[in-house]
Amino acid sequence: MRRLSYFLVPLLLLLLWQAGSVLAWWNPFLLPSPRAVGETFLSLLLNGTLLRHLQASLGRVLAGTGLAFAAGFPLGVLFGVFPRATAPFLPVLDFFRHTPPLALIPLLILWLGIGEASKITVILLASFFPVFLNTIGGVAACDGKLLEVGRSFGLSRAAIFRTILLPSIFPHVLTGARLALGFGFRALIGAELVAAASGLGYLIHDAEMLSRSDAVIVGILSIGVLGSLLDHIVLRTSNRIAPWAFQEDELHGRS
Repeated sequence: MRRLSYFLVPLLLLLLWQAGSVLAWWNPFLLPSPRAVGETFLSLLLNGTLLRHLQASLGRVLAGTGLAFAAGFPLGVLFGVFPRATAPFLPVLDFFRHTPPLALIPLLILWLGIGEASKITVILLASFFPVFLNTIGGVAACDGKLLEVGRSFGLSRAAIFRTILLPSIFPHVLTGARLALGFGFRALIGAELVAAASGLGYLIHDAEMLSRSDAVIVGILSIGVLGSLLDHIVLRTSNRIAPWAFQEDELHGRS
């Protein structure tokens, strides 16, 4: 029943969409019927166009968010463990945190060209701060008494990090990773709208130029489905790696 309820609202929206198309509540040019969108989806899927754009966007998102995690997690731990030593760097980081990555696209194109490097860099900049800030928050939220117990037992810093700090901050890091994927998709689509010859953003932009609203909707739905699948994979993988984090969330929810 829980799984069925998950699909209840999307099903109702689909039925409402179909009813509005049949009863002509809106102009079909602005919002095509589900059948027209489905036919376009099958056409793009069978001729390989959709898979090519999906593969391009997925590769860029994974590369950008992977680099963001590789940089944001260790830096977040460093800034969280040594807040006084790293405090002078915070103004610079705050400046870049409040600067939209899409605003840097013209400069990135000049510096890196219109190839993959500029697009991946945009995703990296957009995805870095969710991982970085959530990791700092996780370190700050770690129970100081547990750290004191570890020191009293003579554990080394590496052992304390591995057995106490890392399990404690994992839920925060997971939240940062999920947010990073969402921010990465937003930045990716913006980058592909500006300078790209492939990807879901390019598919949407090309369909807009051709006044193909059905293809635009296919691109939008593909982005949403792909993002949801990636988020689900992250959750399932994290549940296997660190089930205690989810058990803790359930206990807090029950209380």
